[in-house]
Amino acid sequence: MDIRSLRVEQGLRLKDLANMAGVSATDLRKCERGLFVPENAFFVTVSKILGVDAILLKEAQKRIWHQAIPGEGYSTAKANKKVLYPRTSLPDNSKMRIMDLFCGTGGFSHGFELTNAFQVIAGLDLLEDRVRTFAYNHPRANSYIGDIRDSDVDTLLSESDAPDVIIGGPPCQGFSSIRPFRNLTEKDPRNNLFESFAIFIKRIKPKWFILENVVGLLSHEKGNSLKTIIQLFEHMGYTISWKVLNAALYGLPQRRERLLIVGNREGKKFHWPEPTHFFKSRSMAGKLHGQNVQFLPLFSQDLKKAVTVMEAIHDLPEISAGRSCSYYNNDVLMTEYELLMRGNNTDLTLHESTRHSERMLEIIRLAGYNRNYLPKGLTTSGFSSSYSRLEPDIPSVTLTVNFVHPASNKCIHPYQDRALTPREGARLQGFEDGYVFVGSRAQVVKQIGNAVPPLLGKLMADTLLKHI
Repeated sequence: MDIRSLRVEQGLRLKDLANMAGVSATDLRKCERGLFVPENAFFVTVSKILGVDAILLKEAQKRIWHQAIPGEGYSTAKANKKVLYPRTSLPDNSKMRIMDLFCGTGGFSHGFELTNAFQVIAGLDLLEDRVRTFAYNHPRANSYIGDIRDSDVDTLLSESDAPDVIIGGPPCQGFSSIRPFRNLTEKDPRNNLFESFAIFIKRIKPKWFILENVVGLLSHEKGNSLKTIIQLFEHMGYTISWKVLNAALYGLPQRRERLLIVGNREGKKFHWPEPTHFFKSRSMAGKLHGQNVQFLPLFSQDLKKAVTVMEAIHDLPEISAGRSCSYYNNDVLMTEYELLMRGNNTDLTLHESTRHSERMLEIIRLAGYNRNYLPKGLTTSGFSSSYSRLEPDIPSVTLTVNFVHPASNKCIHPYQDRALTPREGARLQGFEDGYVFVGSRAQVVKQIGNAVPPLLGKLMADTLLKHI
């Protein structure tokens, strides 16, 4: 395992490990992120603290250094060159065409295809493991590995018909330097990720586009980034609507809020979907944005109760830390959500728990719904929600890319003494058990945590169909 994984597993802060090993915290941070590989003496001292072999530890960090890409707060596998996984089946021309930029694992576009009215014809992402998963689950699409800033619009259009709808979620660092009303050109080296997304919209001129992003964009540059985005698309001739949606209002067992920006070239006002479920909670977006933030109703006779954590995963067999299981528990009465997720699957996959250290297991056994449940001094770092259990009878908190590591976030099973398994995380994200994730366990966990829930894609697709 690499340094960061071992450190997190043992509940050590970066600066604590640096002090204990007598190394620079800056060097340790750069090494963890794959920015450089230190000398042997560094690994000898760090390995002693972590209790592993120094040579193996250095080899693990060298692999990260070769593959590193900044952007997730951590490094992940990156393709060495542009790659195309060509479609293995012909698209269905009777359906509306979708292009998915920053496609990741394809959760957003998968939701569109669940309506049976849309066909994904192309997907593009920088990360190879994501695109391999996207390609496996979208056989009728051309799947491209590459940087959108280096991708040629004409090439994509020569290999697929022009899409009716473009969807995508540029990473938040794509909004760091948006320049208002600039004449965007494809080969301008100043282009950031969002501007490259906008160039695709400008060149292809789809009838509709949907941009998905984090709620934090609302306050970025005191709201000026969002204003600039809207003005840019309006300048291209699009009518723009935006709103913050919480997926728990629509049947996802997770309180995941996302900002959705919808544009169309037909001058139509977009009517946002009404909630189907209710749950008592507050929005991360606060009350500053009025009608553009969808607040969760306290109760309603017309709405279903939000799907809870245990209603999503209680049919999965009980396992202990470090163990796995490949069969379902058929002795329980499954919920409506579990029936939907399991489908016709007979073999259980990805139900494998993290092998926690003895110290972490001690913390987990004492864990409650926040860190205040733990004896004082047992943990010395982490967020207030770290080292804590998910409540069984409400939707989960927003999943992150570290949902198998309790030191990083709230991810301990409500009743069992372990973190969530990748399968349980996929259930909370709304991926059916038959959706295949390609890559190592560590990569799959990141794929699941970073994904747009398919349910959110289907919700937007169903709503879009009412306008087309």
